Amino acid sequence: MPNGAEKAYYKKEAKPFRLNEPYFTLQTAKTETAMNNYLTVKKPLSAILLFSLPIIIGNLFQQTYTMADSAIVGRYVSEQALAAIGASYALTNIFICVAIGGGIGASVIVSRYFGAKEYGKMKRAVYTALLAFLCVSLLLGGIGLLLSRRIMIWLNTPPEALDLAAEYLNIYFIGLPLLFMYNIFSAMFNALGKSRIPLAFLMFSSIVNVALDYFMVAELNMGVAGAAWATLIAQGISAFLSCTVFLCKLKRFTGKAEAVFDKTELLSMTKIALPSIFQQSTVSIGLMLVQSVVNSFGTEALAGFSAAMRIESICVVPMSGIGNALSSYTAQNIGAGKPERVQKGYRAANGMVLFFAAVICLVLECFNRPIISLFLGADGTAAAISTGQNYLRFMGWFFCLIGFKMAVDGVLRGSGDMKMFTLANFVNLSIRVVLAVTLAPKFGIDMIWYAVPIGWSANWLISFLQYRTGKW
Repeated sequence: MPNGAEKAYYKKEAKPFRLNEPYFTLQTAKTETAMNNYLTVKKPLSAILLFSLPIIIGNLFQQTYTMADSAIVGRYVSEQALAAIGASYALTNIFICVAIGGGIGASVIVSRYFGAKEYGKMKRAVYTALLAFLCVSLLLGGIGLLLSRRIMIWLNTPPEALDLAAEYLNIYFIGLPLLFMYNIFSAMFNALGKSRIPLAFLMFSSIVNVALDYFMVAELNMGVAGAAWATLIAQGISAFLSCTVFLCKLKRFTGKAEAVFDKTELLSMTKIALPSIFQQSTVSIGLMLVQSVVNSFGTEALAGFSAAMRIESICVVPMSGIGNALSSYTAQNIGAGKPERVQKGYRAANGMVLFFAAVICLVLECFNRPIISLFLGADGTAAAISTGQNYLRFMGWFFCLIGFKMAVDGVLRGSGDMKMFTLANFVNLSIRVVLAVTLAPKFGIDMIWYAVPIGWSANWLISFLQYRTGKW
């Protein structure tokens, strides 16, 4: 049922009923508006859970088809091919994080306008974000094509994996605009409280990707190129479907955009997007900077580490989903003039983090070897399996830390308090890189993952202290 404020809005904004206008059109518009506002009216735990679950499930499907690349290539091509995709992973994930972080920056602005029911400004912000994303993706894709092989050389990629890694990256960068456009449309759906729609598209394209992976790699023997083309096609399907449905949904909101591009809106988005990109990229930038250290331990260790990182990316998904949900939740409630709901939502999010962390720890401690074997197969070398197992056994106990970090970061990002947010993530990155680079060559590859929870803890502490000040 609409509340008093919503009834007043309907009375003010809705068109007068006419005999020649279908009744269901007006009624549908009212019902849809009420459903869209659930982040500002439902109980915090219910609202965040309802909003974050589609994001988590969608990200799990997205990670599933990136894992399919690794698992199918590792089983049907070679351990060197798996190492090649692993060597490429840190670099490709940075571009994914740029897309996700930029989308979050845009969604915060759109969420505020949506929460305040300023739909004309909301549309202007949406169009500005779409045009900016298209230009940035074309630019980055071109740069990636020019420098992909050189970057792999800088990262000390093993010679036997270098050509395969460059081949995979070149195809990936051709499809980069599709990846960016899908992520910006997903962010726009989330800003409107419609996180279920991109989930449906992503589930469909994930199934297509896995099927194409198997067909191109196992049946057509296309190697790493087949895995890359499968991902490109799947991303293209997601981008097209998301674009079509989102633009149809946007037309249902009253108000007209004054312009399709606005520099002021772009600047506002950029102020939030750049720290968000940095935060989203912290893990990947750190991984890329220490990739040369991992590579120095040889192809077998790199293959095991790559498999473990794929599994970690799955484990981080629920934590990232909760943090991203809190950003939209915070922005909408601030826009609606309900800041007191933000603190209640933050406490509810931490409870969700603890639940997911306990489940992840149990699974990794009990099933680390069979999980690693999914990637390396029966012929995986002892060194590769041992490296992957050691990583998972250690990290299983610490995913609550990244969950707490992402939750409080979500509040700061959604409120636009980006200074301490940026500092906290920079400290996280610095600790991980410095400890890994200085300790791993002396004490072994295990030092690379020992540094991870230390960085997460420092990040959480700085962000949490800022949250406690109330200045956000």
